[in-house]
Amino acid sequence: MDLKTYKGRRNFKATPEPDGDENVPLRSSRIFVVQEHHATHLHYDLRLESEGVLRSWAVPKGIPEKPGERHLAVETEDHPLEYAEFEGTIPDGEYGAGVVKIWDAGVFEPLIWEKDKIEVVMKGDRLSGRYVLVRFKRAGEKDWLIFRAKE
Repeated sequence: MDLKTYKGRRNFKATPEPDGDENVPLRSSRIFVVQEHHATHLHYDLRLESEGVLRSWAVPKGIPEKPGERHLAVETEDHPLEYAEFEGTIPDGEYGAGVVKIWDAGVFEPLIWEKDKIEVVMKGDRLSGRYVLVRFKRAGEKDWLIFRAKE
């Protein structure tokens, strides 16, 4: 995992997004953030800390809050850890242009972290409980399903 794709899509002289060059201290627990992103279409970005970056998915309908609901989650490029605190407006003409607001944030415990399945327990202000991401192979290489698991 690296930030080449992330950095290659952005002009850091024009966007207020973090460039990922800062040294971020290691934490004892892993963080997550869900950002409400008013870009071309409103969607939510789920970001989970892994191996020094934020693994990222765009979730058009938001994170399911009730067991049984399944939503599409499209994997996007890794983001720097500093992005977990980013809120602001990405200027018109820049990749991802629009307003970004933190919808929820907290820590998570990984239960399963495999190539095609990720299961975590999230502890945030809005999201709390066990969530599962599974690769949706029939749909596309970057397509996953996210759902809240029954407790």
